[in-house]
Amino acid sequence: MNQETFKHQLSVFTTRDLNVVIAQFETYLARLIEVNKVMNLTAITDPQEVFEKHFLDSCLIANHLKTGDKVADVGSGAGFPGLCLAIIRDDLHITLIEPTTKRCVFLQDVIKELGLNNVEVLNKRAEELGQLRESYDVVTARAVAPLSILLELCVPLVKVGGLMIAMKGQKALEELSGAQEAAKLLTLEVVEATPVTLPTAGLRVNLVFKKNKETKILYPRAYNQIKKNPL
Repeated sequence: MNQETFKHQLSVFTTRDLNVVIAQFETYLARLIEVNKVMNLTAITDPQEVFEKHFLDSCLIANHLKTGDKVADVGSGAGFPGLCLAIIRDDLHITLIEPTTKRCVFLQDVIKELGLNNVEVLNKRAEELGQLRESYDVVTARAVAPLSILLELCVPLVKVGGLMIAMKGQKALEELSGAQEAAKLLTLEVVEATPVTLPTAGLRVNLVFKKNKETKILYPRAYNQIKKNPL
């Protein structure tokens, strides 16, 4: 996907000046490729592929986010989707939650270079954030863990009535079928599970859940328990 096509696709997700937005994504891309030479941030390094498979893909959930929403991106890694959302939506308040210190340094450097003031980085694991329990309107996660594990990590951070968005690929509906018990225990209902096909990268499915009740204090368990015995 070339820059012009990417720019056209972004027009439906942002009200910001597209030239400014594209310039910020180009700076982000340059830093990503540079740092990736010495740190494992992404296996995708071709600029046109990054525009589509990382940047555009991250923006596909923007229409689920309301003005002023507090958003947490769990396992943010190189900033997908959280940092991309911060670029296109300066009305959002975004927290990037990432346990790897080196990746957090990368994220902070990009945020500073882009001059973004609507995003912060937390060098923590999601299950360690009891002080932020049920404080986010939306929690996102992309390519972090199997769905039943992901829901237990993320949903305790979501406000009652808020959304959990799990960004998945071709096996999304299969994962959803296997996570029915987790969704029930965490009082979730599926709002959307609509397949989207990227121009060359193929099928994506963003699973959108609404949280209906407070999460039992039992959850999240310690990560080794979650991984050993998923809900």
